[in-house]
Amino acid sequence: MPASILAGYATHYGSTREVTEAIAEELRKGGLDVDVQPAGKVRTLDSYRAVVLGAPLIMYRWHADARRFLARHRKALARRPVAVFALGPTHVPHDEKEWSDSRAQLDKVLAEYAWLKPVALELFGGRFDPKDLRFPLNWMAGSEPATDIRDWEAVRAWAGKIRPMLAG
Repeated sequence: MPASILAGYATHYGSTREVTEAIAEELRKGGLDVDVQPAGKVRTLDSYRAVVLGAPLIMYRWHADARRFLARHRKALARRPVAVFALGPTHVPHDEKEWSDSRAQLDKVLAEYAWLKPVALELFGGRFDPKDLRFPLNWMAGSEPATDIRDWEAVRAWAGKIRPMLAG
């Protein structure tokens, strides 16, 4: 059985990559060998014993690269432990409806992949900066302020929680 774990991610503006790197760093602290890769660049899972997959929810839609990754690697993923996370809510103060709606959308997306049985599933707060957006999203954002509600302590705690699930 391969020894490495893939920490794959899809991202528009780099925020999910940063969270994935933090998860990988925490897994490595536990002695695991982790390879961080953009999900769209992964061609085979042959050298990985387990997978962590993360992607943002943008306007309640999960990143297309994550969806394609699940479809492309269906057979291999069905034989490995898989942990999934999404970055979603970005509003300050905490908006319970936004969190609930984001989780419901993530659950809906993953229901399309009924064969996938994640060993762990988590929703984290995300980062939003309207200056990063292109038209028409920047126009739709209006005067929304930049926010970053990624909870690094929660990210590291989740990585610690999933470590034994991925270690084999």
